[in-house]
Amino acid sequence: MCLGCGVRQPKKDLIRIVRAPENGKVMLDPTGKMNGRGCYVCRKPECMETVIRKKKLSRSLDTEIDTETVLRLKAEFNDLPD
Repeated sequence: MCLGCGVRQPKKDLIRIVRAPENGKVMLDPTGKMNGRGCYVCRKPECMETVIRKKKLSRSLDTEIDTETVLRLKAEFNDLPD
């Protein structure tokens, strides 16, 4: 289920965002197989904006996300192939 819009979709249609257990770094996990606490966002840019703006991403991953990480996530998200 997309954290932004709440629509249920197959896992392969969603992008996983994960907080790594080793270093706490938040990153995109396009494979969906990395270790760590994760959540899913659909491929719509407005959903990514929503989870960041409403702090849903921070709550779901149980960590504070700094501005640098937000900018990096947005850039990586926009660079993903369709």
